[in-house]
Amino acid sequence: MTMTDDRFILDPATRDIHADNERLRAAGPLVPVTAEGVPAWAATRYATLMTVLTHPDLSRELRHWSGRDALPPGTAIDRIVTDTSMLNAEGERHRRLRMPLTAAFSQRRLNGLRPRIEELTARLIDHLAEQPSDQPVDLRLEFAYPLPREVISELIGIPPEHQDELHRLTDAVAQVGDLEDSPGLRKELHELLDQIIDERRGTPGEDLITDLFRLHEKDGGRLSEDELFATIELLFIAGHVTTVNLITNAIGALLGQPGQLGMLLSGQCPYSAAVEETLRWDSPIAYFPMRYAVRDVELDGVRVRAGEPVLACFASTGRDPDQYGPDADRFDITRTQTQHLAFGHGPHFCLGAPLARLEGEIALRALFTAFPGMRLATPAGDLPPLDTLLGNSTRSMPVLLGPRAR
Repeated sequence: MTMTDDRFILDPATRDIHADNERLRAAGPLVPVTAEGVPAWAATRYATLMTVLTHPDLSRELRHWSGRDALPPGTAIDRIVTDTSMLNAEGERHRRLRMPLTAAFSQRRLNGLRPRIEELTARLIDHLAEQPSDQPVDLRLEFAYPLPREVISELIGIPPEHQDELHRLTDAVAQVGDLEDSPGLRKELHELLDQIIDERRGTPGEDLITDLFRLHEKDGGRLSEDELFATIELLFIAGHVTTVNLITNAIGALLGQPGQLGMLLSGQCPYSAAVEETLRWDSPIAYFPMRYAVRDVELDGVRVRAGEPVLACFASTGRDPDQYGPDADRFDITRTQTQHLAFGHGPHFCLGAPLARLEGEIALRALFTAFPGMRLATPAGDLPPLDTLLGNSTRSMPVLLGPRAR
């Protein structure tokens, strides 16, 4: 991260996002930054971001952004802020788009999914056990990624005949494998999802696509055609990519921080504690755009003018000493204060949070129960980071599994 004219320039390929965030927090609760060529305010501290996420004068609707016409095309920010799903909706439109999805992530639906998640996890563990125990295995590629990808494919209702091609394209979105993310690839992905949705119209099932079709067809079409397509695309991509980062980051933390894994294996701490501490300490999302001032507003002594954008710094708030004390930068699964903002807050709180937590707990328990002697093949701090403003993780997680427990 560099600084010019009193403005921090965020580097999507930074080697140390937490050091960058420490500098941002030291500069203030609301700091001027440039992100992918876009000038914005960065909400760097926990209390400030809580205010930003719930403030009535800050909106996700793009029409409120005075600088939207100068937005560079093809960037991560461009993809997020121009999304036409519930992601950028407010008020009644947001409630109309979000309400149909609540059943898909209800406790009843999750209880029904648990056996299938456990089955998929067990299959991946068996695959890992077939690898040479003394050779590095990339757990991001071979474990953290395929599990949530398969789960969301089934939840949404992706036909088996399209899954290989869809997974090839989403490999790049999740930054696994050799294929690079690009505007052209995103176009391919969009076209394939559109094709899948069209084909599924005549083949109803027990899945989210069918639920959305039914909603689209009744009550005069509560979801427009564009909204239906945008919602399914959002759920498929957002429904697994952040969980990949969660599982990857948890593996790195548990293997890299002395004494933490032992407390899980001994039963001293539940695996849910490891999931929550990972979400706080190493949030799957780094920075997320944008909220726009509907009118002039003062936030923590800083005047934000109408039309100016505010960037949410989720990874920064998780290590805010004002919220978590002087040891905020220490990974500790016994920590009593684990409330965090990794899933957001307020009306836009992540719908998939319960599913991500469930997948994380099941995955970590199965992995470390099967391979209790696992160790990092490369220190997590030496691994290349994701080259994106949005995600916070590493591009790989190589480990030496050791023998499988019997």
